[in-house]
Amino acid sequence: MNIQFDLLRTSRTLVLKELEGLTLEQLHTTPAGFKNNIAWNVAHLVVTQQLLNYKLAGLNCLCPEELIEDYKKGTVPTKTFTEEEFEEVKELLLGLPDTLQEDYEAGIFENYTEYPTSTGFVLNSIEAAISFNNFHEGIHYGIIRSIKKFL
Repeated sequence: MNIQFDLLRTSRTLVLKELEGLTLEQLHTTPAGFKNNIAWNVAHLVVTQQLLNYKLAGLNCLCPEELIEDYKKGTVPTKTFTEEEFEEVKELLLGLPDTLQEDYEAGIFENYTEYPTSTGFVLNSIEAAISFNNFHEGIHYGIIRSIKKFL
């Protein structure tokens, strides 16, 4: 499983690198043809990882409930982060992979509720969820890079 945690950390480092030099306004710009913006995608990555890994395991998520409600699957950008708020989201993005690995190694993921994803892949274990989340993160990394080209 170590490779999965390394992949998650690497993908998030790549996402943060894409944010370098962008203004808060650019982060919240939704180009024509897109339904969301870079800030939404970053928060969505935090939220989705927490829902797939913690909530479906019957555990409390490690990010604010308001963040979950605003950036879970099926939402669109409705809010604008302040610089301080977005820094907090970036800290979660960078720090939560280490917490996930620590929690996994501590064996806290004892149960898991089966979940059929929108791609048709059915998650039935924490291991499947961690792997699937990495796939999901790659999709959104590509979206972030695509949006960036239109800024």
